[in-house]
Amino acid sequence: MTADETARTGGPGEDEAVGRGPVIRDKRRIDPETGEARRAPAAEPDRGDVDGGSDDAPAEPGGAAQTGAADQSGAADQSGAPSEPGPAEPGPVLDGAVPADGPHPDTLLAAERLEEMRRMQAEFVNFRNRTQRDREGDRARATGAVVESLLPVLDDIHWAREHGDLVEGTPLAAISEKIEQALGRFGVERVGEVGEVFDPTVHEALMHMPADSPDVEMPEGATEMTVVQVMQPGFRIGEQVVRAARVAVADPA
Repeated sequence: MTADETARTGGPGEDEAVGRGPVIRDKRRIDPETGEARRAPAAEPDRGDVDGGSDDAPAEPGGAAQTGAADQSGAADQSGAPSEPGPAEPGPVLDGAVPADGPHPDTLLAAERLEEMRRMQAEFVNFRNRTQRDREGDRARATGAVVESLLPVLDDIHWAREHGDLVEGTPLAAISEKIEQALGRFGVERVGEVGEVFDPTVHEALMHMPADSPDVEMPEGATEMTVVQVMQPGFRIGEQVVRAARVAVADPA
């Protein structure tokens, strides 16, 4: 047996080689003499293939082993054999859906912050309305204090007009008109006129006169207690009565 044949076939049997020295096996895929690829004999498969792969040549992807596994997998699929289900993938969570393990912490935090924002907004609206009411009340009280201090002047203007002293075109008439217009811009108005229906919220009845009295002139169609004489006019600012009008009243006949 030549050296080359010994190298190709691995020399004498393994049993004979044990104890006689090292055994050299030629696992080269290319024949050094002919340059052609070697094929392992069918009766003697390569030990690397039997043991699960050679250390020198790793199995290439898509090789015979993987192809056989793919063929077996395809055959199993075609035969209708049930395959083991893989782990379930979580599906998309729809709006409004609650996961099985409860809401997400970020969702709870967002809901809490939204509730706090709504509560703060409601408190701000209440504060703004309360501030506006207080401001209007302070303005009405300040205007009422000014009107109360001007009541004697307003009474003099009223009586001068009643007695015909405020002639159109005179300086006194012009001054009285300017005073009344200035107070009117702040909502000040005079109350108490002859012929008005008696209203205890704005009228103060000082005298009750009989309907058949010669000094009483009842308006036609009057069915309620009516003001027949104004002794002192009253003033109010919006719904606030600065002074009630002092009047004489009479019942219809």
